[in-house]
Amino acid sequence: MSEPFIKATGLTKSFLKGKQEIVPIKDISFQVNSGEFISLMGPSGSGKTTLLNLIAGIDYPTEGTLLIGSQPIHEMSREELTKWRSLHVGYIFQLYHLMPVLTAFENIELPLLLHNLSRAERREKVESALNQVGLSDRQNHFPKELSGGQEQRVAIARALVTQPSLIVADEPTGDLDRDSADEILNLLEDLSAKENKTIVMVTHDPKAAQKATRCLEIEKGKLITKPGLEI
Repeated sequence: MSEPFIKATGLTKSFLKGKQEIVPIKDISFQVNSGEFISLMGPSGSGKTTLLNLIAGIDYPTEGTLLIGSQPIHEMSREELTKWRSLHVGYIFQLYHLMPVLTAFENIELPLLLHNLSRAERREKVESALNQVGLSDRQNHFPKELSGGQEQRVAIARALVTQPSLIVADEPTGDLDRDSADEILNLLEDLSAKENKTIVMVTHDPKAAQKATRCLEIEKGKLITKPGLEI
C-alpha cells in the first residue's frame, strides 16, 4: 500500500497573546491520500484556518510532525519551506486576492515570475491554466470586468499554473452566489477526480462540504467524530 500524501501526527499550534497561551489546534492526527478532496468544517475559531496554513506550509506546528509527499514540512527552514511551497502548493482565497491593475492573464502569470522560465514557457502555462478553468476568452479582462465566479476561476487558475500537487482553499465559495459557488465546487471536484490534485478546503457551507470525498470536522482545536462523519 502506498504512503498517504499528507500524514499529520500530533499536530499542535500555540502562541502567546500577552501572558496567555493560545492553542488554536491541539494533538491533531490524520492522513490524506493523493487525489483526495477533503473539507475542513467547524465553527469560527475552531482552528480550521490554522490547520490549513500548517498544511500549506505558511506556518509551523509547535509540536508534532507533518509529512506532505513524504517531505517533513515541520523540519524545513523558512527558506526551504518557501521554495517547497512555490513548487508544490496552490492557494485559493475567499476574496480572490487579484491585482486590480493586472489582466486575468497577468494575475495568473504572477507565481511563474518566481521561476526560471522564458516568456514563451510562462505563456504556455498560463494559457493551459486558463483553459482548465474555462476562461480562455477572458484572459485580457481586468478583475473589475469579471463576475465574482469568474474572478474566483482566475484565482484557481493562478493556483494551478505552477502545476502543484496540493491545492488548499480557504472558503473559496464564501463570497459567491449559489450558482457561481456550484461552478467552483464542480471545478474543484474535477481537479481531484480527473487530475489527481489533492485538495484541502475550509468551508462553513454543508453543501460545499458534500462535494468533498471526505469531511474532517474541528471543534475547539481538535478533530471530532459525529454520526455520519467520516474521519
